[in-house]
Amino acid sequence: MGYEMLVSVFAAILSYGAGCFSLAFETPVIMVLDRSAPPAVVLVVEDEMLLRMRAVDMVEDAGFTSVEAVDADEAVAILEARSDIALLFTDIQMPGSMDGLKLAHAVRERWPPIKIILVSGQLRLANADIPADSRFFGKPLEAEEMIAEMRNLIGQARQRQ
Repeated sequence: MGYEMLVSVFAAILSYGAGCFSLAFETPVIMVLDRSAPPAVVLVVEDEMLLRMRAVDMVEDAGFTSVEAVDADEAVAILEARSDIALLFTDIQMPGSMDGLKLAHAVRERWPPIKIILVSGQLRLANADIPADSRFFGKPLEAEEMIAEMRNLIGQARQRQ
């Protein structure tokens, strides 16, 4: 359900005869703001800052809100503290107690509704290697393809709710 906001728009017309501006008319305009579904939240896990920034740009270009983590340990702490993460977008090779693939399996086990996208520039994974309902993409990433896949995965998740 959207909220309505009444906005009055005033148009000033120059009146040369009177030598000043005068208000000619007032027209109310109704704007409907849809607040029924806040943007989905995507957790981006990438240890390389520039690649993380690019991933965040893709998330925001897709219309979602991003939360950033530099490794799996930070990602798990975020997931334990928040209940609004809809999708995990993670690199595979990164420092810390676990890599992105182990993180993805841990997320699937502990937070099954969260959708998962894994990316790597060095590894190629088969579907059998990744958690169920996850997607794998090799780097370099194509922005349009990633945006479409994020929208597809998050759309599927919202339809099930």
